[in-house]
Amino acid sequence: MSDIFPAIFFGHGNPMNALQTNLYTDAWRRIGTCMPKPRAILAISAHWSVPITAVTVSTAPRTIHDFGGFPPELYQVQYPAPGDPALAARVHQMLAPLPVAFDDSWGLDHGTWSVLKHAYPHADVPVVQLSMNDAQPAAAHFEIGQRIAGLRSEGVLIMGSGNLVHNLHTYAWGRHMPEPYDWATRFENTARNLMIARDHATLIDYESLGRDAMLSIPTPEHYLPLLYVLGTRQPSDALTFPVEGVDGGSISMLSVQIGAQ
Repeated sequence: MSDIFPAIFFGHGNPMNALQTNLYTDAWRRIGTCMPKPRAILAISAHWSVPITAVTVSTAPRTIHDFGGFPPELYQVQYPAPGDPALAARVHQMLAPLPVAFDDSWGLDHGTWSVLKHAYPHADVPVVQLSMNDAQPAAAHFEIGQRIAGLRSEGVLIMGSGNLVHNLHTYAWGRHMPEPYDWATRFENTARNLMIARDHATLIDYESLGRDAMLSIPTPEHYLPLLYVLGTRQPSDALTFPVEGVDGGSISMLSVQIGAQ
């Protein structure tokens, strides 16, 4: 194993993935099995986008069911991973002088636990969430990734959770699964090529990529966690895509791994 832990962006998709066994959840399980167990996880989720930068400090973060209209059994899922106030303090230190609030009211939202339920089903790895400050531009999120990259040398898995392509207005809810929309496929391919080429500047300035980007990212919260992960990338890091696929025509399930496992 490398002395530097990987960082991973997960396409988390439909919350029902927490209960299902499918190609995506099988891949998440393999990632958790094949990778050395981290001492802790720092998660940046699409579902904690607020006007401040904050880290969770609870020793027993609650499982948040931040969705509506799903079967009752999904609301019964609990992911009782412990928190890690020491990791929260370390993140606070690394981001100084950026104001970072210590938060004891948030917990683990489904962007985090729906994936970790498969990757680490015993909930035995401490988890801290870092909020995304939605008042800041995309470049600021990438820069935070750069500043916390050192955690990878401290046994911490930096995990982003969102979706590279996320357009719910065109998603095939409860219908026969269609082929991916052409714009979704084109944008995913463009983004993959930019990542391979290390063209992070264009990925940060994603709005410059035209109509395909605007359809794929109608709102930024599911895209921005990717920038945190890319910000942790070191010159020697390999880049892999351990999970692929498009769900419902317009949700990319692509996972992006920085560094070897």
